[in-house]
Amino acid sequence: MEDINRIKLVLVEKKRTAKWLSEEMGVNPSTVSKWCTNSSQPDLGSLLKIADLLEVDIKELLVREYKQFLLSQESK
Repeated sequence: MEDINRIKLVLVEKKRTAKWLSEEMGVNPSTVSKWCTNSSQPDLGSLLKIADLLEVDIKELLVREYKQFLLSQESK
């Protein structure tokens, strides 16, 4: 199973770039690059801010199949 980086995937889904995220977060672009390549992980506060900026539930940044999980819960 390949590692899928949720931050990178949500950036693509939202048509945003890592450069945009670094500017909005006030961090170095290399920091966001490390987050997107799983070289390092953002702390919880940063993860919350990323979720807010991308207008997603923080769970979407953590759970690989979050949307499918939500759909499965609605059918119960």
